[in-house]
Amino acid sequence: MTVLDWLLDSDPSLRWQVLRDLAGAAPDVVAAERARVATEGWGARLLSLRDDDGQWAQGAYFPANGASSESASSDVDGADDADSDDGWDSGPQPWTATTYSLLLLRDFGIDPRSEPMRRTVALVRDNCRWEEGGQPYFDGEVEPCINGMTVALGAYFDQDVDGVVARLISEQLDDGGWNCWAASGAVVSSAATTVNVLEGLLAHEQATGGSAQSADARRRGEEYLLERGLFRRKSTGEVIDPAWLTFSFPTRWHYDVLRALEYFRSARNPPDPRVAEAVEVLRTRRQPDGTWLLENTHPGKVHFALEDGDGRPSRWNTLRALRVLDWYEPHGVNL
Repeated sequence: MTVLDWLLDSDPSLRWQVLRDLAGAAPDVVAAERARVATEGWGARLLSLRDDDGQWAQGAYFPANGASSESASSDVDGADDADSDDGWDSGPQPWTATTYSLLLLRDFGIDPRSEPMRRTVALVRDNCRWEEGGQPYFDGEVEPCINGMTVALGAYFDQDVDGVVARLISEQLDDGGWNCWAASGAVVSSAATTVNVLEGLLAHEQATGGSAQSADARRRGEEYLLERGLFRRKSTGEVIDPAWLTFSFPTRWHYDVLRALEYFRSARNPPDPRVAEAVEVLRTRRQPDGTWLLENTHPGKVHFALEDGDGRPSRWNTLRALRVLDWYEPHGVNL
């Protein structure tokens, strides 16, 4: 079985993306497969788990029966780059509330115009409130990491998040990135917060056209990552966090090299030379059979498993890696 055959032997949420991005399938074939996401497999299963009011686990960011007032991101300011995983998140975080459920449906590529999704998003808009301040979901909350996710979701599901975008632009730090702890005194950015914000700004720009201000903020945020080669300290060149060189899915709020490369691919620009070392890291993680493994799964309660666990071949990571390599070296990827 080839890698392409193995990828196609999967759930509709993954299969339609393989057909579009790797197999060169006709648009009508891709569209028909994508339509199945809302009615079959993981997409339909996840939709069936939502509450009657449109939420999952009765919470915006945390399940109602396990809510936390802590920050979503553990990034704190350091010498010149914030590290990623040394703060409050030393134990599992539940991933079953509304935000991460919607993010997963977006990862599945569910058609936002499908009836189940339009109904769900309308209910979220009307009923879901943030634990932090009780404000409506698509108004965002106070942390740029979470607000980056909110903007990405609003853009995907055709909701007005212009106010959240304006807030994110105003919160950009002097070094070009963002940090969830800025309100508490952090003065240097973190990669995890920055990539969440960049993904949101890019999605909003692609959906609405954006603005000169948001495009400028996004370019400055990209420079923050590029100046560090996506994973090295600017001051010393050392690897900021070895975990960034391993790949998880879903990524949740966490940062790693593959997620950063996916962002730059999604921006649809030619590869910047400064991503070359990160791409080489990606190449070295490829297994002899042509797949990539699931690694560094972020612990916490989930609705259901998508793959076989860490250390096993990952269809999601293989798809994501092959898309990046196809962007970096067009027509040079061996399936």
